[in-house]
Amino acid sequence: MALDIARPKLEGKILVGSDRQLGFAEFGDPQGRAIFWLHGTPGARRQIPVEARVFAEKNGIRLIGVDRPGIGSSTPYEYHRVIDFAHDLRVIADTLGIDKMEIIGLSGGGPYTLGCAAAMADRVVAVGVLGGVAPTQGPEGIGGGLMGNVGLPVAPLLEHVGAPLSMVATGLIRLIKPVAEPALFLYASISPEGDRRLLVRPEFKAMFLDDLLNGSRKQLAAPFADVVVFARDWGFRLDEVKVPVRWWHGDADHIVPFAHGRHVVGLLPDAELYTLPGESHLGGLGQAEAIMTAMVEQWDAYDRG
Repeated sequence: MALDIARPKLEGKILVGSDRQLGFAEFGDPQGRAIFWLHGTPGARRQIPVEARVFAEKNGIRLIGVDRPGIGSSTPYEYHRVIDFAHDLRVIADTLGIDKMEIIGLSGGGPYTLGCAAAMADRVVAVGVLGGVAPTQGPEGIGGGLMGNVGLPVAPLLEHVGAPLSMVATGLIRLIKPVAEPALFLYASISPEGDRRLLVRPEFKAMFLDDLLNGSRKQLAAPFADVVVFARDWGFRLDEVKVPVRWWHGDADHIVPFAHGRHVVGLLPDAELYTLPGESHLGGLGQAEAIMTAMVEQWDAYDRG
């Protein structure tokens, strides 16, 4: 039973433009409340913790992972602004027969989550963000972190060489397939304590390897496109995100500093920050059941009006 829950119940591609498609994977209850889970940078449609999949199965949740352009089975494409992704998610929701939805975004999925909330306030019940990337430009921008110190300076270069780099990265994935598990342990060994604890847990090791080798294996352009679009104006202001936002962030995050989460939450009209003591960047993944519970509570509150 656990193995059946861990696997996608439905996996496929949806046409979002005349020549573009996005991949998706569904877990949980096909008739349940829909929650979209947006992967990190890097990541793909199967980057969803086993605990979240099990929770969805037991609590009537239709849990859907979505590939961004240039990863998995999605067509390579570069958004001009973060908010442009909302059009694609709207098309996916329409195609799957979904009206109301919640959205959860990890790390690089965070900006897209907020953008969808701003663009589809009539359909998005609430959103959750796990260690989300903060704006780098304009009055809402904040410096520092991996995006500020590395991503912002290299973004102009990636606009020109991102495609060739993605081809090289895809080739590397194929090369490391036989040694993927030792490579993951090597990464864990140099990660902060919080992330190291999570990465060596069998269920998380299995999730990351499955996502890397099965979800991401065909191409790896999305991470480079993410960096480019994150370095621009996102196309919306944080005060335009009117729906409830619940934000989880490790106070020892070495990639997106905890101060970034506090900064964004302070600019959102209806947001709460949940501090994860001692946890680093991936800490939110280890709180999947609590996060799903909180999102269900938000939906219950919405239904009560």
